[in-house]
Amino acid sequence: MSAPTVANPSLQAGSIAVGIGACVLGAPVRYNGVGKKPSDPVKRLGECFTLRPFCPEVAIGLGVPRPTIRLVGAETSATRAVDSDTGEHDVTAALGQSASMFLANNENLYGYIFVKASPSCGMERVKRYNDSGNVIANDAIGIFAAALMAANPLLPVEEDGRLHDDHLRESFVTRVYTYFQWCELLKTGLTLHTLQKFYARHKYLIMSRHIPTYKAVGSLLAQSNSESIDALGHRVITLILDALKRPATRAGHTNALQHIRGYLKRDLDKEEKCALNEVIEQYRSGDVPLVVPLTLLRHHFRQHPDAYIEQQVFMQPYPDTLRLRNLI
Repeated sequence: MSAPTVANPSLQAGSIAVGIGACVLGAPVRYNGVGKKPSDPVKRLGECFTLRPFCPEVAIGLGVPRPTIRLVGAETSATRAVDSDTGEHDVTAALGQSASMFLANNENLYGYIFVKASPSCGMERVKRYNDSGNVIANDAIGIFAAALMAANPLLPVEEDGRLHDDHLRESFVTRVYTYFQWCELLKTGLTLHTLQKFYARHKYLIMSRHIPTYKAVGSLLAQSNSESIDALGHRVITLILDALKRPATRAGHTNALQHIRGYLKRDLDKEEKCALNEVIEQYRSGDVPLVVPLTLLRHHFRQHPDAYIEQQVFMQPYPDTLRLRNLI
């Protein structure tokens, strides 16, 4: 019997572009002229995504090597990016404008990997100084990073250091593929029918992350109102991507696995049901990774195809070669 159709049509390696700090890929663009050694997580993501490197500091004309910059500002005032030596060279506006420039030159972009602790590219917890040069907090966002996120709030983002966390990396990859599929849907024209189909395909993926979002989106789509389809679509995808920011849990995945198992209740014999139940329980209790019950479910659905399950992104939200479901 032939294998069921893959639910996610976007899994071909290199079909999705993701921006990344150039120094993270090893380019010698940092203030001291040295690049970072690409981490194993970044190398692995590079096997599936087309990584587009960018350094906003170089883009605005700062040389290599160059004086460092830092973020300065009181809690109640706007944060500025200035040179660390004199504090007189303000590059705040230029760094913000570089985000618009980057997006304009990279229209088909589906994610971005920022640089930890960078005053231009840090996603969170960047040092903030006072005018005297003393650190007063670690609560700032890099100027370029803030501008990029403001320009496209839906764009999945993560920081290079956080990619070492298996669950955060899995969440980022899931959001990138989901956002890509959303953008592909928009190219074909959004209707209530196609929006409902999009949600239906992602139903168990959303359920596995956040039950309230699963219910809220279902309720939104079931109600008839005068809201425009574009506004409704924006609300839906915002809810979905926010839910997918939540790191996966065994409890959430177990819930989705149990619901999917129900589509086999008329097809499996008693022994097969017991074996499947046992594997799902082993996953729930932490004895095996997610790939184990999923592999068994895929085996059963090859023997007993189900059109609804075949379209479920949960069954394969990203390429198996990333091995993320071996880790969660």
